[in-house]
This record gives sequence, structure tokens and C-alpha cells, in this order.
Amino acid sequence: MTLCLGSPAYAGDGQVSGDSGTTETAQPGAESGVGTDAGAKSGKGSIGAHIRINQSTLASRSATASATSADANGAPPVCWYEPMYTPEEYETFIKDAYGGAGEPAASYARKRGKEKYHKGDKGLWWQVQFRDDNFSKACRVTTDNWEIWVPPADPQPDPNKVTPEMLSELAFNSTKLPSPPVELQPRADRLLVNLGTRVAFKGDLDRVWTTASLDYKGVQLAATTVATPVALKVEAGTTDADPQSCTYDLVKGKGRYTADSEGVGCNVTYLRASGNGTYPFKVSITWTVTWTDSADPDGPARQPGLPDGLSTFEQDVTVKEAQAVNRSTGGDHV
Repeated sequence: MTLCLGSPAYAGDGQVSGDSGTTETAQPGAESGVGTDAGAKSGKGSIGAHIRINQSTLASRSATASATSADANGAPPVCWYEPMYTPEEYETFIKDAYGGAGEPAASYARKRGKEKYHKGDKGLWWQVQFRDDNFSKACRVTTDNWEIWVPPADPQPDPNKVTPEMLSELAFNSTKLPSPPVELQPRADRLLVNLGTRVAFKGDLDRVWTTASLDYKGVQLAATTVATPVALKVEAGTTDADPQSCTYDLVKGKGRYTADSEGVGCNVTYLRASGNGTYPFKVSITWTVTWTDSADPDGPARQPGLPDGLSTFEQDVTVKEAQAVNRSTGGDHV
């Protein structure tokens, strides 16, 4: 069912300070306890309560942007369960959060009280976490089960429990990819009609890996996504070009991936000047993305696979008519 801002105020997202088990409660709604990976820009951050994000240092000095999936259906999970409380901590949380609360929160608290919070049992209470605080998106967790009891050997694992596969999707969603570090020859403001446009790299480009990990109360999970650049595509931005686009394979040289269109059979060639305007020249890199169920980017790739990633760069280019000099007995004419 859909969890929205108007959902009943059941057990909220208790934020835990370190591993001490002390909690700061918050109700699901306008104040969710979910971090939206605020640290992704610097390569490190967190999602949910205990999932940590760490990204490799980018070799390229070009601008970065969030990885865009080449598959429109390749969306990361909206919500999941994470380990949160021991039975004793959960009892304290419920009593502190809902002491004197009205319905339906009071009924939820009574339900957990009848279960005796599983005190004396081995296991942990896992709590629902959201990727962001937009609850209008569908989440498969029902409002009467914001927490679930998970014994050490779970005979029927809940499908919403966080898994390495989920972590791989969250890692990809947090990945920053470098924009294509390319330069045009001639320069973007000096392109000429009927002259092929050469595209060359002006910086390093290497694979990018991102690890999402969970290590809390004895539960240890990790997944690392590895994005490897494989192809460079350029688009002229107008139908007045032949060809209108070219795609080049990226080849790994001395520790980096590169592409140079010099000497290849495809170079965007403009057939008409841009006049007083410009053409939106677009460059994109396709990244093959794999993942491993550990913090090791060189670990064996796992299935199911992840969609390709894309990073793009767009700039306005000016195309002019080539000027020629004709010499005759009557003098010089341009």
C-alpha cells in the first residue's frame, strides 16, 4: 500500500546514536529520520539509519553528476527494513514514544506489548527505513508493521529486509560519475561547415566504484557497484549534420580510459552554419555497471545485473561558413 505524509503515526524512525542503543524518536510523516545521502557529493554519506556510502576518488577533474540509469525501470528501492533494536531497547522505544498516545498508535503499542517485545528471545527488531522522505511513492511495508521481529535463523525472510542486492541499487543511486572530459577541435566557437569535428579527451577517466554497507548489532552486509566507461557518443544537435551522431569505443590506455576520433570513420560534420545562433552539441558516456556482494570492487560480479549508467555534457557550438580566397587577373576576391 502507499505510505504517505498523512499515514497514521505508528512507530517512527528511531535514530540511534552509535551502537549504544539510545534513541531519538521521530514519527513517520513530515519529519522522517531518513537521510537523503547528503554526503554523496563528497563521496561519503549515509542512507536510512545505518547504511553507509563510500565512493572511490574520481580520477577525472571534470564536473560530476548523479549517475543516470539507461533503464527507465532501474529505480532503487523506496523502503526497506534495517536492524534497529534489541528486545529491551524496543520496549523502551515503544513505551517512550507512545506512552499516553491516542489511536491508532495506542493499539500499535498494545500489540507489541502483548508480544512482550520478544524479550528473552534471540534476534533483533528491524524497522522500516525510507530512501527519502517522499512517502507518496509506493512502499510494500504495511502501516501496522513498521517493525518486524527477525530471529537469527529467519525461516521465512521478509521480502523487504535489506539485502546485498538492495544495497547495490542504493549504491548505484548514490554514485557520482564524471562528465565526459572532452574537447572539440576546432574549438566550440570555431567549427566550420563541411569540416569534421574531432573529439578528444582532455583528462583522465577511470572506473568508479561505490560501496553501500551495513554493520550494526552483528548484522553485516555490503555491496559494491563498479561503473566502467565503455562508449562515448556525440550528437550534433541538429539535423543539418552528416552524420548526426557518432559512437566511439573507450579503450583503456596507461591506467585510464580514453577516446580520440582522429582517424576513425565517423566524425560529426555540420552542413549548415548556425547563423546568429548555436547548436546544442551533446556528449555522453555509457558505463557498464556490475556489483559484488562485498566491499571489494574486484570481487566476483553477482546477478541480477544492474542497468548501464550514463553521464552527459552539453555545450553550445558555433558553426561558420568556411571562407575561401579566389585569385584572378582582376585582383583578389573573397
